[in-house]
Amino acid sequence: MSFQDIMGQDAAKRLLQNSLRKEAISHAYVFSGPAGSGQMKTALTFAEALFCQQLKDDACGECLECRKVAHGNHPDLHIVHAEGASIKIDQIRELQRIFTYRSESGNPKVYIIEQADKMTVQAANSLLKFLEEPQVPAVGILISDNGQALLPTIQSRAQWVPFTPLNPDMMMQELSHEGYPAALSRCVVHLASGLDSCREILQQNWFAEIRNVVLQLGKESMERGNSSLILAQQKVFKTGLAEHLDTLFHLFHLWLKDMLHFQYGRHESIIFIDQLDTISKLAVTRSTEQWVSYMDLAVECRKKLRYNVNGQLCVEQFLMGLARA
Repeated sequence: MSFQDIMGQDAAKRLLQNSLRKEAISHAYVFSGPAGSGQMKTALTFAEALFCQQLKDDACGECLECRKVAHGNHPDLHIVHAEGASIKIDQIRELQRIFTYRSESGNPKVYIIEQADKMTVQAANSLLKFLEEPQVPAVGILISDNGQALLPTIQSRAQWVPFTPLNPDMMMQELSHEGYPAALSRCVVHLASGLDSCREILQQNWFAEIRNVVLQLGKESMERGNSSLILAQQKVFKTGLAEHLDTLFHLFHLWLKDMLHFQYGRHESIIFIDQLDTISKLAVTRSTEQWVSYMDLAVECRKKLRYNVNGQLCVEQFLMGLARA
């Protein structure tokens, strides 16, 4: 796999490829960023490039070393995953035992620790000693959604490689290519920060259902007022959708924002583009200030949910707020 096959993350790729070109490889890296933004894919590509027999700053994908990484059977690459809720000291000790043996190829050995922030304190302290005094040439890659959660002593001994949320348009293009419905993909990329999270949501039946409910409730509130409360009772609180109220309010926020996009002629920014006919009719029924106040109300309801305010009460207050012209 080549760095060119990795979506986005130009800064991270540039940093790693410059290190390869200059032969200035750090003994440890922290790949920190939102889940699904490509850390593991980048880590495997970096390892492949370190082993590659053909290229200096990338992986050719064709030589024997690259093929071993691609097939998951390279003897000098070891990946550590959490066992249950944590990464335990015995896993780090086993890694240290494996790394007492030198690489037969002369390359540095590489280890990748996924969800590195889940290491127990004992495991992290054991890894710290390993980082400082590896018995053989080694490169460690610690992957974390929140690198700041790692021990400060580990952070200070590793090179930081930041990963950023993927561009929504980029994610939407990939999801559509994978066969996910365009209307759902267009919404989910504004709810989740990475492709993995997007895929996880799209594979749940409730997401398509809650999107439809948002459209029904929004239209009902604007046109018929308080009848939307009855609809919410039937469609949300007598179904499993009541477990996903945060997503409901988030989708409402996007839908309300679409009204502003329409008012300002920014059709290319409309999320619910398949509802353009309805949006065009509703957008002109309220002022810009009113649409903004509705968006603020959706945000406020999401905050209340985090403070354990009754979910049904939040939904009812929100729908009544929409009904007031």
